[in-house]
Amino acid sequence: MIVAGDLRKGITFVYENGIYTVVEFLHVKPGKGSAFVRTKIKNVVTGAVLEKTFNPTEKFEKAVIETKQMEYLYSDGELYYFMDSDTYEQLPLNKSQVEEALMFMKENMQATIKFYKGQAFSVEAPNFVELLITNCEPGVAGNTATNATKPATLETGYVLQVPMFINEGETIRVDTRTGEYMERAK
Repeated sequence: MIVAGDLRKGITFVYENGIYTVVEFLHVKPGKGSAFVRTKIKNVVTGAVLEKTFNPTEKFEKAVIETKQMEYLYSDGELYYFMDSDTYEQLPLNKSQVEEALMFMKENMQATIKFYKGQAFSVEAPNFVELLITNCEPGVAGNTATNATKPATLETGYVLQVPMFINEGETIRVDTRTGEYMERAK
Protein backbone atom coordinates (compact mmCIF):
# COMPACT_ATOMS: atom_id res chain seq x y z
CA MET A 1 0.00 0.00 0.00
CA ILE A 2 1.05 3.56 -0.64
CA VAL A 3 -0.35 6.69 0.98
CA ALA A 4 -1.15 9.82 -1.05
CA GLY A 5 1.45 11.78 0.92
CA ASP A 6 4.15 9.55 -0.65
CA LEU A 7 3.04 10.07 -4.26
CA ARG A 8 5.89 11.15 -6.55
CA LYS A 9 6.33 11.46 -10.31
CA GLY A 10 6.44 8.03 -11.99
CA ILE A 11 4.79 6.05 -9.17
CA THR A 12 2.14 3.64 -10.45
CA PHE A 13 -0.91 2.78 -8.33
CA VAL A 14 -4.46 1.41 -8.53
CA TYR A 15 -7.26 3.99 -8.29
CA GLU A 16 -10.98 3.41 -9.04
CA ASN A 17 -10.27 0.04 -10.77
CA GLY A 18 -7.68 1.63 -13.11
CA ILE A 19 -3.90 1.68 -13.17
CA TYR A 20 -2.52 5.21 -12.96
CA THR A 21 0.92 6.77 -12.98
CA VAL A 22 1.71 10.16 -11.40
CA VAL A 23 2.57 12.79 -14.03
CA GLU A 24 2.67 15.82 -11.70
CA PHE A 25 2.19 16.28 -7.97
CA LEU A 26 2.15 19.12 -5.46
CA HIS A 27 1.94 18.81 -1.69
CA VAL A 28 -0.11 21.78 -0.43
CA LYS A 29 -0.13 22.93 3.20
CA PRO A 30 -2.52 25.87 3.44
CA GLY A 31 -2.31 28.22 6.41
CA LYS A 32 -5.84 27.28 7.35
CA GLY A 33 -7.25 23.76 7.10
CA SER A 34 -5.57 20.44 6.48
CA ALA A 35 -2.87 19.60 3.94
CA PHE A 36 -3.69 17.90 0.63
CA VAL A 37 -1.94 16.48 -2.44
CA ARG A 38 -2.86 17.93 -5.84
CA THR A 39 -1.96 15.50 -8.67
CA LYS A 40 -2.19 14.96 -12.38
CA ILE A 41 -2.46 11.22 -13.01
CA LYS A 42 -2.50 9.26 -16.27
CA ASN A 43 -4.28 5.96 -16.89
CA VAL A 44 -1.54 3.70 -18.27
CA VAL A 45 -3.99 1.60 -20.30
CA THR A 46 -6.24 4.24 -21.88
CA GLY A 47 -3.92 7.27 -21.67
CA ALA A 48 -6.64 9.43 -20.06
CA VAL A 49 -5.26 12.17 -17.80
CA LEU A 50 -7.10 13.21 -14.61
CA GLU A 51 -6.45 16.01 -12.15
CA LYS A 52 -7.24 14.80 -8.63
CA THR A 53 -6.84 16.11 -5.10
CA PHE A 54 -6.16 13.57 -2.36
CA ASN A 55 -6.04 13.65 1.43
CA PRO A 56 -2.39 12.79 2.35
CA THR A 57 -3.59 9.80 4.43
CA GLU A 58 -5.56 8.13 1.58
CA LYS A 59 -4.19 4.68 0.76
CA PHE A 60 -3.78 3.04 -2.64
CA GLU A 61 -2.55 -0.34 -3.81
CA LYS A 62 0.85 0.02 -5.51
CA ALA A 63 0.77 -1.37 -9.05
CA VAL A 64 3.79 -3.37 -10.15
CA ILE A 65 4.39 -2.95 -13.86
CA GLU A 66 6.68 -5.47 -15.53
CA THR A 67 8.51 -4.66 -18.76
CA LYS A 68 9.96 -7.13 -21.26
CA GLN A 69 11.96 -6.73 -24.43
CA MET A 70 10.26 -8.77 -27.14
CA GLU A 71 10.75 -9.18 -30.87
CA TYR A 72 7.97 -8.23 -33.31
CA LEU A 73 7.52 -11.24 -35.58
CA TYR A 74 4.54 -10.75 -37.92
CA SER A 75 0.86 -9.89 -38.27
CA ASP A 76 -1.86 -12.21 -39.54
CA GLY A 77 -4.21 -9.29 -40.25
CA GLU A 78 -6.00 -9.33 -36.89
CA LEU A 79 -3.31 -10.14 -34.33
CA TYR A 80 0.29 -8.99 -33.99
CA TYR A 81 2.79 -11.57 -32.72
CA PHE A 82 5.72 -10.81 -30.43
CA MET A 83 8.31 -13.31 -29.21
CA ASP A 84 10.17 -13.46 -25.91
CA SER A 85 13.80 -13.95 -26.98
CA ASP A 86 14.63 -15.92 -23.80
CA THR A 87 11.79 -18.47 -23.76
CA TYR A 88 10.71 -18.27 -27.44
CA GLU A 89 7.09 -17.93 -26.29
CA GLN A 90 4.87 -15.99 -28.68
CA LEU A 91 2.45 -13.34 -27.47
CA PRO A 92 -0.46 -12.34 -29.75
CA LEU A 93 -1.75 -8.78 -29.24
CA ASN A 94 -4.65 -6.96 -30.88
CA LYS A 95 -4.35 -3.77 -32.93
CA SER A 96 -5.50 -1.41 -30.16
CA GLN A 97 -2.57 -2.53 -27.98
CA VAL A 98 0.10 -2.03 -30.64
CA GLU A 99 -1.32 0.70 -32.87
CA GLU A 100 1.02 3.57 -31.90
CA ALA A 101 4.18 1.44 -31.87
CA LEU A 102 3.43 -0.08 -35.31
CA MET A 103 3.88 3.29 -37.00
CA PHE A 104 7.62 2.86 -36.41
CA MET A 105 8.09 -0.92 -36.33
CA LYS A 106 8.87 -3.52 -38.93
CA GLU A 107 9.32 -7.25 -38.53
CA ASN A 108 12.22 -8.49 -36.35
CA MET A 109 12.50 -5.20 -34.41
CA GLN A 110 12.71 -5.21 -30.61
CA ALA A 111 9.85 -3.61 -28.65
CA THR A 112 9.23 -2.93 -24.97
CA ILE A 113 6.00 -4.53 -23.75
CA LYS A 114 4.49 -3.57 -20.40
CA PHE A 115 2.52 -6.05 -18.29
CA TYR A 116 0.25 -5.68 -15.26
CA LYS A 117 -0.61 -8.92 -13.42
CA GLY A 118 0.60 -10.93 -16.42
CA GLN A 119 -1.58 -9.07 -18.95
CA ALA A 120 0.12 -7.02 -21.69
CA PHE A 121 -1.35 -3.53 -22.00
CA SER A 122 1.22 -1.41 -23.84
CA VAL A 123 3.81 -1.75 -26.60
CA GLU A 124 6.56 0.83 -27.14
CA ALA A 125 8.85 1.03 -30.15
CA PRO A 126 12.55 1.75 -29.56
CA ASN A 127 13.25 5.49 -29.02
CA PHE A 128 15.10 5.75 -32.34
CA VAL A 129 14.55 3.65 -35.47
CA GLU A 130 15.99 3.64 -38.97
CA LEU A 131 13.39 3.35 -41.71
CA LEU A 132 13.39 3.52 -45.51
CA ILE A 133 11.53 6.31 -47.34
CA THR A 134 9.20 4.68 -49.88
CA ASN A 135 7.51 7.81 -51.27
CA CYS A 136 8.81 11.38 -51.36
CA GLU A 137 8.61 14.27 -53.81
CA PRO A 138 11.96 15.46 -55.17
CA GLY A 139 13.30 18.72 -53.68
CA VAL A 140 12.88 21.91 -55.73
CA ALA A 141 16.13 23.72 -56.61
CA GLY A 142 16.52 26.98 -54.70
CA ASN A 143 14.31 25.85 -51.84
CA THR A 144 17.15 24.41 -49.79
CA ALA A 145 18.39 27.63 -48.17
CA THR A 146 15.53 27.82 -45.68
CA ASN A 147 14.23 25.20 -43.26
CA ALA A 148 11.65 24.07 -45.82
CA THR A 149 10.25 20.57 -45.38
CA LYS A 150 8.20 18.14 -47.42
CA PRO A 151 6.11 15.05 -46.56
CA ALA A 152 7.71 11.62 -46.83
CA THR A 153 6.13 8.16 -46.44
CA LEU A 154 8.13 5.53 -44.58
CA GLU A 155 8.13 1.78 -45.25
CA THR A 156 5.72 1.33 -42.33
CA GLY A 157 3.19 3.74 -43.90
CA TYR A 158 3.89 6.57 -41.43
CA VAL A 159 4.08 10.06 -42.99
CA LEU A 160 6.39 12.72 -41.56
CA GLN A 161 8.07 15.98 -42.58
CA VAL A 162 11.66 15.78 -43.82
CA PRO A 163 14.13 18.41 -45.13
CA MET A 164 14.14 19.12 -48.88
CA PHE A 165 17.48 17.34 -49.49
CA ILE A 166 16.09 13.93 -48.42
CA ASN A 167 15.06 11.70 -51.35
CA GLU A 168 13.02 8.56 -51.94
CA GLY A 169 15.00 5.39 -51.27
CA GLU A 170 17.10 6.89 -48.44
CA THR A 171 17.09 5.51 -44.92
CA ILE A 172 16.49 8.03 -42.14
CA ARG A 173 16.58 7.98 -38.35
CA VAL A 174 13.26 8.81 -36.62
CA ASP A 175 12.57 9.73 -32.97
CA THR A 176 9.55 7.53 -32.14
CA ARG A 177 8.59 9.60 -29.07
CA THR A 178 7.88 12.69 -31.20
CA GLY A 179 7.49 11.10 -34.65
CA GLU A 180 10.04 13.54 -36.12
CA TYR A 181 12.94 13.21 -38.54
CA MET A 182 16.35 13.16 -36.81
CA GLU A 183 19.01 12.59 -39.48
CA ARG A 184 20.08 10.41 -42.38
CA ALA A 185 21.05 6.90 -41.34
CA LYS A 186 24.75 6.18 -41.61
